Amino acid sequence: MGKNLLSIIGNTPLIHLSKLFANDRGIQVYGKLELLNPGGSSKDRSAARIINEAWDEGLIGPGSVIIESSSGNMAISLAAICSYLGMKFISVIDPKTTQQNIRIMRAYGAHIELVDKADPETGEFLPARLNRVQQLVASTPSSFWPNQYANKNNHLSHSEGTMREVMEELGHVDYIVGGVSTCGTMLGCANYARDRKLPTKIVAVDAKGSVIFGGANGTRRFPGLGAGIVPPFGQTKFMDQALLVADLDMVAGCRLLAAKESILAGPSSGAVIHALKSIESELPNDAVCVVILHDRGERYMDTVFSDEWVAQQFGGFSFTTDA
Repeated sequence: MGKNLLSIIGNTPLIHLSKLFANDRGIQVYGKLELLNPGGSSKDRSAARIINEAWDEGLIGPGSVIIESSSGNMAISLAAICSYLGMKFISVIDPKTTQQNIRIMRAYGAHIELVDKADPETGEFLPARLNRVQQLVASTPSSFWPNQYANKNNHLSHSEGTMREVMEELGHVDYIVGGVSTCGTMLGCANYARDRKLPTKIVAVDAKGSVIFGGANGTRRFPGLGAGIVPPFGQTKFMDQALLVADLDMVAGCRLLAAKESILAGPSSGAVIHALKSIESELPNDAVCVVILHDRGERYMDTVFSDEWVAQQFGGFSFTTDA
């Protein structure tokens, strides 16, 4: 029997970023290309595992209606998977969702539910979106909420998938660096390392303006990194180091990655690249590092890779490919 969409999720390549992190100290940096999942991001893993487990438990089946709050990659992954399995998908979004992501969701047959008013108490859209999800689930027969924010299959997909694959290929990793939003990816990596008593340090990267690590709530221009409320998976400290990256530095990281390694990735990947660059001088000699490159850059042609948009958002902008 031939392979299908679900069977090719995971087992993404791990490549040596030898140009971007060239050095004479024996430090090796590898990129885990989650952007090569069929849906274009690491969210394919969590979406597939959550849906598969719910299917096996009899909670969903053909004709079910999957309803989730997501403005980007999770919604795209769920839209593709639901379409393949004969289920309807409703994505609850807010005005920050990019038109490109909406177009991709609709191409997979997703229905879009826009929440245009933020939660009055917090001023954030996420609580308002989650409230709308609950309303839809209550009023929609045969509906199911994956709840990517608290479903254990989110982080299990990364402890049993992403981190396991990295360790099987490299054998030893000193640092693994990745972005956080639901915190599922990095919590999964941390759990794998902790359960096996590995020395691997978990470096979690967040956006400035996100509150996940206790920072002040502020403007965030890009989906997929950071949050206005602390998600359940972020309630306990699972990382060894937390780094905050400004939006403009994410842009610089993305463009550096494209210029040096010909990898077109999204802003969460740019944040990860910038974060590791910022601590590169502190790394011990011969350290083995892995950066998680979360999603494809083609979804950000109108923002990250648009000189006009960057100039409009940040004022004067000059970019150099000097690492």
